[in-house]
Amino acid sequence: MPLFKGGGGVRQITDHFESHHTFSAMQSGFRAGHACTSATLKVLNDILTAIDKKQYCAAVFIDLAKNFDSVNHHMLIGRLDSLGFSNVCLAWFTNYFSDRVQCVKSEGLLSGPLAVSMGVPQGSILGPTLFSVYINDVALAAGESLIHHYADDTILYTSAPSLDTVLTTLQTSFNAIQLSFRGLQLLLNTSKTKCMLFNRSLPAPALPSNITTLDSSDLEYVDNYKHLGVWLDCKLSFQTHIKHPQSKVKSRIGFLFRSKASFTHAAKHTLVKLTILPILDFGNVIYKIASNTLLNKLDVYHSAIRFVTKAPYTTHHCDLYALVCWPSLHTRRQTHWLQVIYKTLLGKVTPLSQLAGHLSGISLWSPPKPILPLAASPFSSLLPITGTNYKNL
Repeated sequence: MPLFKGGGGVRQITDHFESHHTFSAMQSGFRAGHACTSATLKVLNDILTAIDKKQYCAAVFIDLAKNFDSVNHHMLIGRLDSLGFSNVCLAWFTNYFSDRVQCVKSEGLLSGPLAVSMGVPQGSILGPTLFSVYINDVALAAGESLIHHYADDTILYTSAPSLDTVLTTLQTSFNAIQLSFRGLQLLLNTSKTKCMLFNRSLPAPALPSNITTLDSSDLEYVDNYKHLGVWLDCKLSFQTHIKHPQSKVKSRIGFLFRSKASFTHAAKHTLVKLTILPILDFGNVIYKIASNTLLNKLDVYHSAIRFVTKAPYTTHHCDLYALVCWPSLHTRRQTHWLQVIYKTLLGKVTPLSQLAGHLSGISLWSPPKPILPLAASPFSSLLPITGTNYKNL
């Protein structure tokens, strides 16, 4: 039975999990209709809601050591048994985990095989899915805090009018979560597990009370943390995050300009589409609430258009968009946000019913003015959506 992406057996298993609502609502990893973006939007919405209520909010970003390699096969089979898998299926999984070996190759020398008695195979759809099933019930230990998993990436967070209440609740929940992970023989990576205190306006102590592990190690408080590919900062300004795509795009555009004589116009167009736009688009519905001052730093996009068109530096950005029939970054962000809302209404992505209402209330949407007719643009699917275009989302 094929176990890699596209394998019918894997699809049958994942469909079974979804149809029987196996996964917790707080688990987003490797599931249809779930993505890093929707998971981060859910967490961001909860935190912004607390801040709007003038509450303190703190989070623990939990990192596990060798998580996929530490799954106990007997416990996982027991979990599958409790989910109603037949004896034949359980025997199939037992066989799937059995007789696996690993070896190391270095400088042309190959070590002898070593039996693998724990862990789920990586590099397939089935491995991460089984890991999600393995840790699924950990969310039940969160208590009064909120928790969200994306496979092995876990964030535990809570809010309250009092900072002392927040930290006490978070510590209690963190203790319970650690015990749950220990019960699954999963170990905390203390050096990579971090705390963050989100605060935009409320007074905060210079040294908040420490959150500690069960081994009495203090977790480090950080002002920035990369969660599911997006840099979150304690002010939710997204200043740190925006610096990263800005720097990456500048570096790539510099390389493209240095090699521009080697590319045809069509090649330039394709290079920008494949190597620049994905960087600017990733997470743009998340960081779109950043200030215009920060968002304007991503206008290195204009340099990419100049690379394609050979337009002089003095060319106005509106004229640049017209030359290539591309929308502005503002239009791309707004359109992607509308796509998230529309797909949610269609049931194609996680239903975050409160999300659209809360985030749209932060002036996330103002109707853009398209420069060219939709039919004239090679990026028409990313321009404001009208009429029958909805069915093509």
